[in-house]
Amino acid sequence: MKQYMVVENFRDGCYDAVYDRFKTSGRMLPDGLNYLNSWSNENKNICFQLMESRDEALFKIWFQRWSDLVEFDVYPVDGS
Repeated sequence: MKQYMVVENFRDGCYDAVYDRFKTSGRMLPDGLNYLNSWSNENKNICFQLMESRDEALFKIWFQRWSDLVEFDVYPVDGS
């Protein structure tokens, strides 16, 4: 499986809405897209998520589910 770093930038004023949705619906990942770990920045407006998948197209589905609250960037990464 290939790993990816996803950078989530929460839209202005959406921090609480993001975590409320997460508490009620989880990450809302499509099958085949796997969460590994995550970290937030000090201001809690950016989240970094390490993900893995065999199909990079699954990110588009996941991003669409959150597009009202979050802007995404995704970067393929190689382990060190």
